[in-house]
Amino acid sequence: QINFGSIFLGKVPVHEEVHRCAGQIYGYKGCIRDFQVNHKELFIIDEALEGRNVENCNVPICDYHPCHNGGTCTSDEENWYCECPKLYTGKLCQFATCDENPCGNGATCFPKSRRDAVCLCPYGRAGILCSDAINITQPSFSGTDIFGYTSFLAYSTIPNITFYYEFRLKFWLANHHSALQDNLIFFTGQKGQGLNGDDFLELGLRNGRVVYSYNLGSGTATIISKPLDLTLNVHVIHLGRNLQKGWLKVDDQKNKTVTSPGRLVGLNVFSQFYLGGYREYIPELLPKGHRFKNGFQGCIFDVQVRTSLDQGFKSPGTPEGHPNSGRSVGQCKDSPCSLIKCRNGGKCIESGSTVYCDCLTGWKGAFCTETVSVCEPEHDPPHLCQQGSTCVPLPSGYTCHCPLGTTGTYCEQG
Repeated sequence: QINFGSIFLGKVPVHEEVHRCAGQIYGYKGCIRDFQVNHKELFIIDEALEGRNVENCNVPICDYHPCHNGGTCTSDEENWYCECPKLYTGKLCQFATCDENPCGNGATCFPKSRRDAVCLCPYGRAGILCSDAINITQPSFSGTDIFGYTSFLAYSTIPNITFYYEFRLKFWLANHHSALQDNLIFFTGQKGQGLNGDDFLELGLRNGRVVYSYNLGSGTATIISKPLDLTLNVHVIHLGRNLQKGWLKVDDQKNKTVTSPGRLVGLNVFSQFYLGGYREYIPELLPKGHRFKNGFQGCIFDVQVRTSLDQGFKSPGTPEGHPNSGRSVGQCKDSPCSLIKCRNGGKCIESGSTVYCDCLTGWKGAFCTETVSVCEPEHDPPHLCQQGSTCVPLPSGYTCHCPLGTTGTYCEQG
């Protein structure tokens, strides 16, 4: 038992009696702040009687996690820097291409690189910056683009669909391969929970067949057609449901029927009616069912619905035929690339109404007209200046301006 006449922080001065009681003594390495005794704060430096090998506490900057957007902080005794993930730049990785959004009319901005953006155009708009108005009478869908988004149209909730509905529509495939994929034609229902009790109605293509599914809350009913006749340019679908019984007719194939499991007879859906794809491009956000992985590729048109035998068919939407929103939907058989000229070997890429230039190495900009500086992250090969140094372009090559404490051609030496 030791009676301390003083309070020691960090390490007790070496005395024989301390060694006999406590054995080897190790000093504390780190910082101590906000020191209190009996609820009274002691000012560690000002009130200390003596001390040795104590210096001001400098917490490494990386302990404060200064880097944004998933950047990785690296530091030594004097310098620190953020190593930024793709598409972000700035001292703190705080800047992305879309921070200064060049896209107009409510388009979705997606950073193609640290310098260039792609504008995913809303319904009724087209062009590099979505500034051109287009009239759509037969919507064209492009499936899932390279950025992971589907093209889609969203209409207001279809009323009075609970006990009876009939749909008629036509579609034209962009290519035969698209029929063999996993593509959504339309969807409505409660999404986001993934429970067996979710009510939903969906139609899509899988392995060259039309798949029609619905769930009234007590299990999924599914009808799968025979393989499509790919010699036909336009395919016609007629489907419906009365209470538990559903039916599907595709082209000249025989009508097929199914009865949903359980006892529930009403379809209770409150979501919008999605055509060609959906706003959330992650299939797992949809209820359990067939979870079509891609959006539709081709044209869907003449979509009509009725919710009673004694009423006529009409187009979805309020007002009739007008979607609430959409993304990357073009006019069937129109090509946005016919109006775009990419320079210096760039390739025009179109996705519905969305269009952009995919530039060759060394070029950038909306039309591939700007050269990529040797010091820019997109340059191939990348510059060799070490992190924390500054790359400065020269008429022939580049040089590295080194931070304090480093030297060498690429600031690689301490």
